[in-house]
Amino acid sequence: MKKLFSTAIIAATALVGAEASATNYSLWIHGRNGGSTQRGNYADFSYWGSSTTAAGVNKKAVNWNGTQKISVENFRVRDALDCFCTGANWCYIAAHSAGDLQIGYALSLYGTSARYKKNAVPNSSGVCGNTDGTTQTGWNIKWVDVASGAGGGSELADHGDWAMSEPLVSDLVTTTARAMYNHNTTTAKWFYHFAGSKGTAYSGILPGQDDEAVAYHSTGGVSGSSGGSYCNPGDLFCGGTLNTGTSACSDGRAKWSYHTVELRDDGEAYNHYSNGTWGGIVGPVRADMATYAY
Repeated sequence: MKKLFSTAIIAATALVGAEASATNYSLWIHGRNGGSTQRGNYADFSYWGSSTTAAGVNKKAVNWNGTQKISVENFRVRDALDCFCTGANWCYIAAHSAGDLQIGYALSLYGTSARYKKNAVPNSSGVCGNTDGTTQTGWNIKWVDVASGAGGGSELADHGDWAMSEPLVSDLVTTTARAMYNHNTTTAKWFYHFAGSKGTAYSGILPGQDDEAVAYHSTGGVSGSSGGSYCNPGDLFCGGTLNTGTSACSDGRAKWSYHTVELRDDGEAYNHYSNGTWGGIVGPVRADMATYAY
């Protein structure tokens, strides 16, 4: 309902505005990968699945080298936001795993910066040209859907279960990810978290409920300088319950500002991985984008 309301307000505003050529876009920001996606190519959906699958209006793949540090590759996310989310144009954002860190970093550190209005016509590097040479403050973003967000890091990085030669892994250490930027600063953009819990392989390392890669404390947008043990209701072996919506966890730990849990995987049906088929927890996010990003 919140999404429908905010979308209606913005649509009405666009109708009475002076600029009649407004276009909406859906930007998909992937997570950790082997660096195989084509940077600057907004049509390369190989990380996600078939490019013909419905995943929001005018969908664009925001590809970055998913082995490198967030600070090093964040310019690619900013390039995409400049391209499609300035001037008369508006964006819906979908992010997976470390893509949560990418959009959170961009909004927190650059969300109030002056951005040139762009023409949504990217060159081979993914950079668009200016329209009239004027700037605006930040980007036109309606909301952010987050599939298995790693904004709070993962204990798999803490324990060295991922390839430590990848610079990104050092960013995914829980204390590092949580201190990287102010997660409460989203320029009032809502983050809708989809938290999967079909995790078994690393149950001894990841606290509470997890999706085999990231635990609920991160995928649920739970605040704090370190992680915690959170589960579905009724689990007796957890430190607390991850509550849906904006409500604090059952132990009183709050979520970051403008972060809400849209889907908690009570049925333990979704793991972390899209597997190039829009699978896992990416599936419900894709469906949400297909329904509400228009």
